[in-house]
Amino acid sequence: MSNPKALPCGEVAIRSSPSVPGCAEVKSWVLAVAVLGSTLAFIDESVVNVALPKIESDLRTTLAAMQWVINAYTLCMSALLLVGGAAADRFGRRLIFVIGVSIFAAASLGCGLAANAEVLIGARVVQGVGAALLIPCSLALIGAAFEEKERGAAIGVWSGASAIAAGAAPLLGGWLVDHWSWRVIFLINPLLAIPTLSITLSRLPESRDPDAPSGIDWPGAVLAFAGLASLVYGLIAASDLGWSDAAVVGSVSAGALLLGGFVLAEGRSRSPMMPLELFRSRVFSGVNLLTLLLYGALGGAFFFYPFLLIQARGYSAAAAGAAYLPFTLVMGVLARWGGGLVDRFGARWPLIVGPALTALGFVLLGSGAGPLSAIVLPMSVLALGMAITVAPLTTTVMNAVPAHRTGVASGINNAVASVGSLLLIAVLGTVALGAFDRSLERHLESSAASPAVIEAVHAARGGFVIPPMPASLSDEERRRVRSIIADSLSTTVRTMLWIAAALALASAASAALTIPGAERPARAPARA
Repeated sequence: MSNPKALPCGEVAIRSSPSVPGCAEVKSWVLAVAVLGSTLAFIDESVVNVALPKIESDLRTTLAAMQWVINAYTLCMSALLLVGGAAADRFGRRLIFVIGVSIFAAASLGCGLAANAEVLIGARVVQGVGAALLIPCSLALIGAAFEEKERGAAIGVWSGASAIAAGAAPLLGGWLVDHWSWRVIFLINPLLAIPTLSITLSRLPESRDPDAPSGIDWPGAVLAFAGLASLVYGLIAASDLGWSDAAVVGSVSAGALLLGGFVLAEGRSRSPMMPLELFRSRVFSGVNLLTLLLYGALGGAFFFYPFLLIQARGYSAAAAGAAYLPFTLVMGVLARWGGGLVDRFGARWPLIVGPALTALGFVLLGSGAGPLSAIVLPMSVLALGMAITVAPLTTTVMNAVPAHRTGVASGINNAVASVGSLLLIAVLGTVALGAFDRSLERHLESSAASPAVIEAVHAARGGFVIPPMPASLSDEERRRVRSIIADSLSTTVRTMLWIAAALALASAASAALTIPGAERPARAPARA
């Protein structure tokens, strides 16, 4: 998992998919299509973060809108990911993959042409639907084409290509933002979709799972989407309206009730997207709690970090993208090494040490304040922690359930990772805006600022970027405004990184309390 936002159990999804006769004849084409499809979705996530400050500035919008630019996509993807996998097994992997890529490409075009934040957010919603269809299909296509003994090599190619793409994406995306426009990072996707669709339609046979359930859990999908959307709306709106506002209280309450309804519906469904009996396993519940906390921390930290680099420290978007290279390179080199730790030490200690190192990486990121070279060590420590964590996490998910449920279990864990990021971006955004505004006021109170400077600083409230300066300000006043806003941004993002560190430590604690020691957790008994 070299991409920081990639799904933690992608490999499990591949290994758990049954091979299908006929698909083996087009293995190279299947692998090419799977890599292109995964690249479309995963790169989009990592590139957009680097572009957020420029998008907010160009569209003259707020941090809350930027939260929705990320969360609209993540919301749809996480709520519909399991449905996408079920639809692929029932109706055909090639068919659903083609539909997913087509939706994703059309929505990307809408993102690139968006005239305002509202249109961009709407297009990101549709993009998330496309991603929820194409991601599980790209993994299932590999499983259908390769026999079990060949999947290791196929996974290696898929992981390696993902590592290269993930490493290049933020840097290339940042360069495009600097020299062209943030819109270009979306407009590239339809160009990538053309060869993907062409190869899929001309070379790949259709494949289905003959044992797939006859029904799709649409009630569960609707309740999950509505519950998460209502909850996230309330959490983000709280930054503007306050926690006591009726709309915020009503939205959060409705979200909680809808998610409660989702749990009840899953318990009664014949073909639930999230079988509740899996959570009877203490290990499975514990590893999903770890995933929720750790990937939530990672998503929240990586949402705010580009604002620190670009707005507070003056990095270009390309330089901000380059800041992620140490993370990607270390993850790419050490991810497979992490798998051997389970055989030597079991899953418990890697799942404690890995998140603890990740927490240290977050703290170091918040402490560093120099040139680009000063970011190499914190990013490397962060990547080392994740590299130690990912393979044991995957193994624990596989071993915590019966063999025939590993596909479902991996899908749940992937969805939990996305939900963690979704919720933490919403919560931390509200916390960050309050902290940012308070920091601005403290800086103004401690300095004898002129009324013009005070007015210019107040224009930054509600956003996370340095706004355009009034022409009436002198050069000295402009420098003072920029300094106050940049210092407040640095203080706020540092606090967010410390919160992320605390969550990573909490994930380590969940492993200590729920994951067996010494030996790898024994696989749950197989179905009779």
